[in-house]
Amino acid sequence: MSYAQNLWLYFVLLSGIIIVPGMDMLFVLTNSLTGGRKLGLAAVAGIAAGGVVHNIFGVIFVGTLATMPPILFKIILICGSFYMAWIGYGLVRSSIFVDHVDKSGNKSYWVAFRQGAITCLTNPKAYAFMLAVFPNFIKPQYGNVWAQGLVMAIMTSALQIAIYGGLALAAHHSRDALISHQSATIWVSRIVGVFFVVVAGFSLFHGIAD
Repeated sequence: MSYAQNLWLYFVLLSGIIIVPGMDMLFVLTNSLTGGRKLGLAAVAGIAAGGVVHNIFGVIFVGTLATMPPILFKIILICGSFYMAWIGYGLVRSSIFVDHVDKSGNKSYWVAFRQGAITCLTNPKAYAFMLAVFPNFIKPQYGNVWAQGLVMAIMTSALQIAIYGGLALAAHHSRDALISHQSATIWVSRIVGVFFVVVAGFSLFHGIAD
């Protein structure tokens, strides 16, 4: 698989996981509905800032692995593939939907940004996700791991800003769509879950075969 194909696969996988409703999405909607678009965008900026830290963590992890014996990198890749499959299985079995959006009091843009960043940074599942995903997409044979990580970090932040930013700008319509089309939301998460399992199987095959 070429580097371009590898990057495209990461883009599709990342897009899927971002559009599945979760804490980040609800946080953006809550701030947008209670404080307006600007407050919602401040929350998006905070989440994106937290995502950058996650990407740095992932690149450091892969960069450290690259200096170790190849067998260790292969073991981590295989373990990561199983974890990705577990994530996918969880999404397939889940029934994720949005039934309401809680109200919150007025807050400043800085508070919304800070809360978004803290919410993102203190999520242990995000770090586990990075440990599982990055070794599958940042590989020494594609060149400098820091350059690859920078590209993936930019993609991650850009997608978060685009998707969550769109929700913030159209908060009322976004909320109504999520609440009134619960079955569609559930199927989106299940489709993303299947894709996770497929990618995990593909990564596992290459991890064992290489």
